[in-house]
Formats: sequence, C-alpha cells, structure tokens
Amino acid sequence: MILSLRDISKSFGEKQVLKGISLSARGGRALGLLGRNGAGKTTAIRLIMDIFPPDSGKVLLDGMPPAQSGVTIGYLPEERGLYLKKQVLEQLVYFAGLKGMPRRAAREAAMALLERVGLSEYAGSKLETLSKGNQNKVQLVATLVGDPQILILDEPFSGLDPVNAALLKELVRECVSRGKIVFFSSHQMNYIEEFCDEIAILNGGKIVLSGGIREIKHHYDRSRLVIEGADQERLASFAREQDGLVKDLQRKGSGALLKLAAPERKNELISALLAQGVEFEGVRVFEPSLSDIFVEYTEGGI
Repeated sequence: MILSLRDISKSFGEKQVLKGISLSARGGRALGLLGRNGAGKTTAIRLIMDIFPPDSGKVLLDGMPPAQSGVTIGYLPEERGLYLKKQVLEQLVYFAGLKGMPRRAAREAAMALLERVGLSEYAGSKLETLSKGNQNKVQLVATLVGDPQILILDEPFSGLDPVNAALLKELVRECVSRGKIVFFSSHQMNYIEEFCDEIAILNGGKIVLSGGIREIKHHYDRSRLVIEGADQERLASFAREQDGLVKDLQRKGSGALLKLAAPERKNELISALLAQGVEFEGVRVFEPSLSDIFVEYTEGGI
C-alpha cells in the first residue's frame, strides 16, 4: 500500500501554501512530516484526508484516488476535537460509524480499545469529567477505532505523561507492524527519530529534504569524529602535533569533536592516539541530530 502526493499545489486566495510537493508513504513504515508553523503541513494533511482538493496534482493510493480505494483514515488532531458533554462510548461508536463500522462492531471495538488504554470504567462518563491526560487517550481511541488503514498523528504526544506516552508508542508500533501507513507530524524530534523510517521537511510550501533518516544522516560529512572520554588538554596537545591529520578540534561534553583531513584516515588517527598514549573510551563518526538537520533546512523562514 503506497500513498503518493504528486506535484501538489494549493493556494488560498493570493497565498500559495503548497508549491508542487511530491512524497510517498508506504504501508508498514512511518513517515515524519516536518516543518515550522505555517510551512504547509496542515494543508497537506487535509488534502490527504480529502477535506478539500488540490489546485493541481494528485493524491493517489496504489494508483487511485483514496476515496475510491475503500480505505479509512484515522486522524489524531493537534487540537483535540471530541465532545466534552457527550459520554465517552457514545461518541466513540459515532466516530466508528462515520468510518462505516456497524454499531455493534463499533461498540465492541471501542470497548476493547478503552480496556487496552485502561479507561473501560469511564465508558459511560461524560468526557468533561476525565482528566486532560485521559481525554487525550480517548482521542487516541477515537483515532484507532474502526481499524483505519492510514493513521495521521498530529503532535500525538502532546499532553501525555511518560506512562501514557509509552502506551501510545506501543499502539503505534503495532499499527506499523500490521502494515498501516503512519504519518507523524510533530516538533518533538526525539519521537520522530524513534518512530519514523523516513522524513519529509516542508519549508515555504516546498519539500526541501526527504528520504530515509539513516541515509540522510549518513550523507553528512564523515570526517568529523567524536572522541569520547579523553583528557581534553592531552587531546588538544595531540591535535596540534598532528597538523596533517587533524584539521580542527572542539570540546564536546566529556570528550571532543575532531575533524580529520579525510574520512578514510580514521584508523590512522586511532593508531596515532594509541601510539602517543592518549587515553580515550571510544571513537565514533559524528552524525547531526534530527533537530540539527531540521534547523539547517528551515531556519531561512517561510
């Protein structure tokens, strides 16, 4: 199952929000859709959900419009959208019905999910009587009920304590393992790195970077090494003596960030460190965090 956005453009009045974006998401993999506020993420999500059409381009699921494919979408909005005055189970059954689920099956599925998240005792309670954290879990159940094939999770960990965040992680991993398409939209880069195989970064209505996270990181300069647990003064002295091997050295935590003259000279560096008696705990290639990459590609604004 492949969901594709092909050369999508969308304007509202004179403002062009999306400018010919293309991306693909595959079943059994999670894609992180990233961007600063106003970059076009919400518009892209609404196009996927067929809330409004693109001005040009196509949204396709396995080569056909999603509306014709019979798949359902589970959407977890950043601004939670349940009815505070309604009973929990009543509205869960209602949302499942909107996805085409018969009432009895919807009730059974909703109760099973409420049991899973530890809220079955609140099935008959009005949502407003629950804590904010439990309301967020009900919103998650509303997203999952009906067993949708595509999940769109917008800031899913917002407002969750560590215990409930761990529960959400477990549920999302199960969805990925079952072959569902999962979109993450979040500013919490640690969660994106943990869950997503691929990312697409929007900036100014265009995708400025896309691909596998591991491949993107591997593309960065491999001549920068982190020397862990070394005496920094001794390491600095060593670097000054290795003018043809070491080009730069900066302190980094309990060690240092060092730049080699060439990435293939890593073993030469390790041999020189050992020969000169510089004690260290480890050497690894420095890779930027996803936050570093995000800032690099978006700090120019929108």
